[in-house]
Amino acid sequence: MAPFAWQEALLATTLLLQNFNFQLDDPSYKLVIKQTLTLKPKDFYMRATLRHGKDVVHLERSLYSGPSLEEKKASEIKDIDKRTSNGTSKKPMSVLYGSNTGTCEALAQSLATAAASRGYDARVATLDSAAGGVPKEEPIIVVTASYEGEPPDNAAQFVQWLKSLQGDNLKGIRYAVFGCGHRDWQATFQKIPKLIDTLFEERGATRIATRGYADAAAGDMFNDFDGWEDKTLWPGIETAFGGSNKVSDETSGLDVEITTQTRPSNLRQDVHTAIVLDAKCLTGDGVPPKRHIQFKLPTDMSYKAGDYLAVLPLNMSKNVRRVIKRFGLPWDAMMTIKSKRSTQLPTDGPISIFDVLASYVELSQPATVKNIIAISRTVPADSPEHIELKRLAADAFSSEITAKRVSPLDLLERFPTANLPFGEFLAMLPPLRIRQYSISSSPLADPTSCTLTWSVLDQESTAGDGKRFFGVASNYLSHLEKGEQAQVAVKPSHQSFHLPLSTENTPLVMLCAGTGIAPFRGFVQERALQIEAGRALAPAVLFIGCRNSTTDRVYIEEFDHWEKLGAVTVKYAYSREADKSEGCKYVQDRLWKERKEVTDLFDQGAKVFVCGNGVVGKAVEECAKKMYKEKAQANGKVKTEVEVEDWFRGIRNERFASDVFA
Repeated sequence: MAPFAWQEALLATTLLLQNFNFQLDDPSYKLVIKQTLTLKPKDFYMRATLRHGKDVVHLERSLYSGPSLEEKKASEIKDIDKRTSNGTSKKPMSVLYGSNTGTCEALAQSLATAAASRGYDARVATLDSAAGGVPKEEPIIVVTASYEGEPPDNAAQFVQWLKSLQGDNLKGIRYAVFGCGHRDWQATFQKIPKLIDTLFEERGATRIATRGYADAAAGDMFNDFDGWEDKTLWPGIETAFGGSNKVSDETSGLDVEITTQTRPSNLRQDVHTAIVLDAKCLTGDGVPPKRHIQFKLPTDMSYKAGDYLAVLPLNMSKNVRRVIKRFGLPWDAMMTIKSKRSTQLPTDGPISIFDVLASYVELSQPATVKNIIAISRTVPADSPEHIELKRLAADAFSSEITAKRVSPLDLLERFPTANLPFGEFLAMLPPLRIRQYSISSSPLADPTSCTLTWSVLDQESTAGDGKRFFGVASNYLSHLEKGEQAQVAVKPSHQSFHLPLSTENTPLVMLCAGTGIAPFRGFVQERALQIEAGRALAPAVLFIGCRNSTTDRVYIEEFDHWEKLGAVTVKYAYSREADKSEGCKYVQDRLWKERKEVTDLFDQGAKVFVCGNGVVGKAVEECAKKMYKEKAQANGKVKTEVEVEDWFRGIRNERFASDVFA
């Protein structure tokens, strides 16, 4: 073997052994030599599993960027017993999360923070880091979501491990599960949390609290979690492990030291830097702005058409200045955060208050009942302000806080007499989350760059206070200019939301409204490049819903060109100019009008893709069921509603793939 090839083999073997545990697929295997061009063992297979503390998300990152911050933290807490030998009397607890977008991770961190005030030293880790075994002498709390019925990327190994267990392997383990989901995905709502809860019980574990759940459609996930935590989880832990359920005052807030003597320092996040190559507005005057941006991706970051780009945004400086003004701080103030509990904020070193507010916390997250009660304690008892805050935390909470997305900052501005310490305000804010956007390009055009297409959220606040509500990430992206940098990561979409492998034989039907056009621009761009390379493709039709044929119709020249190439047939529905779109106002109206063509394509094996908000997704789904029912009736086969639902469940995620966003 040549020296260079030998060196490559050593490096590859080292990487494998660093990241995986190996065992024989067949423990009774006996060596049999097979000789073709080289000598090798015949029918010799190994089974590989990720080593302890690793998951697929962080493995991918570490292979080209070194260990992530989370991996470094995880390596420091592998030995759980060490948490009880640090001079404290707190009891150990494990909070395991499965999360793609960061919501469940934020909830897990929130629980770990609260645990300190109840006498527990909680470690937070991914579910995959616990694949292979969980501790028996402490509470095990699982917080996870489902994605089209599948586990999150950093929970798949754990779920597979649970399924592989037999008998009462988990006897002696005491656990509780909290699930996040969206009821619009009714068939798979809470599927993974339910599965984990059931498998734990079936394998002998003891449930210490009934499973909790949050519905993203209700827009109140953090408050749902707080309610479950206080009313169900902690009483269950007290019963199972003893002790008091009373919250101590020892770690009720962050110990914050503020200084104005030094300048801000830069904060680092565990994502990768992309460079803006192009940025522009796609729409004209009189319609909500839709924008386009092109990023030069970090080295070795790749994607497929239909994937997501996760963006770690910054809060708008307008909102940061609101906080600084409310607490009477100078803009260049520094602080040192000292915390006795788990926190994602930078601790034990001077840092700019402006940077923390811009980079680390969610300023627009709706307030929870706990937040309102905490604020009410800082105004004089029996004052009108105190009475009003109590009302908002009780009967008026859903209608006046959650529905109107009123944040803790909004409340502090509304009640200027509230004397909430800055440290307590900071402690009640969730950590800043990444936002995912559908990539609107194909890597065939340029594998080193990708584009995004999005709507800028800038509207009057629903709180009725005369302020504006700004979408965090949409406005962050809209202010980026050519040459500037952003922190991003590619996230794969559901396996069903990609172009079919057999593009020559599989027709496509794509439906979207607004910026739901994003993934389909990537699909059609890829088809056009394939046609230009000489490939013959099956037909494709794209239904686009927008306001009008001029100022709100995006990528006009591109789609006209691709249509002439034969890459797609485009059919529009103009909500404000229905007379220019065959009398069709919405995309589902145009689908119904063109149902014969679409039905013929479906009979030829077409795959259907839908991208848009929940209203669009539901409307297209109902139209598809109506079309199926009509065709069956025309063939003399009347279908009941149950049969129609069974048919639709059968094609979902196989021949009908949807990417629905809020």
